[in-house]
Amino acid sequence: MMIGLGTIINTAAIIIGGIIGHFTGKLFKQEQQAAVNKACGISVLFIAIAGAMQGMMHIDAGSIVSGKSMLVVLCLAIGTIVGELIGIEKGFERFGEWLKNKTGNSGDKQFVNAFVTASLTVCIGAMAIVGAIQDGILGDYSTLAVKSVLDLIIIAVMTSSLGKGSAFSAIPILLFEGSITLLARLVSPVMTDMAISYLSLIGSILIFCVGINLVWGKTLRVANMLPSVFLAVIAAYMPWTF
Repeated sequence: MMIGLGTIINTAAIIIGGIIGHFTGKLFKQEQQAAVNKACGISVLFIAIAGAMQGMMHIDAGSIVSGKSMLVVLCLAIGTIVGELIGIEKGFERFGEWLKNKTGNSGDKQFVNAFVTASLTVCIGAMAIVGAIQDGILGDYSTLAVKSVLDLIIIAVMTSSLGKGSAFSAIPILLFEGSITLLARLVSPVMTDMAISYLSLIGSILIFCVGINLVWGKTLRVANMLPSVFLAVIAAYMPWTF
């Protein structure tokens, strides 16, 4: 089975979603596009809540018990400090500006915001990382194929409401998943069940933050919170439980 096919499928799905969204978006008036954007944001919020609750809650003796609060606080707080110091969000925006000018979209005021928002939505999460590892080691692209269907729908909706910048999230997903696929044998020993669980939890919370920006406008610099995901993996190797 061809190694890397999952990344190719996922990238193609985002491009197709962008094309669909570009043409369907023209059918809506500005206020209708804004309504679709908020609907997309609410969908992202509930997807993220489901993932976060799955990571923080479990059933113990017939009762629902929550946990991992300290993990969430530490990872988000320290990760955001690191991201703010590095300036990850500005790096995303600079790349978005470069893309905007190189692709002849310099007049699109929403391009950079659409690019950054869509890129974070499709790249953050356990499916991208676990799926890319499975693809790289086993040639199993099934997880990324499922993710591709979800991404196609999400990007189609985002493109119709935010603009064509959303479709260019295909570039980060190609680089991100492609790199993990190539390095899969090095990464896979690190990604224990606990590491994947922690990553999924923090990733879901970051996706929730993306949803907040979609519904209420850009209020959070989510890209600067990305180091939280890597801290979640490191936390899985700490000698204590969260």
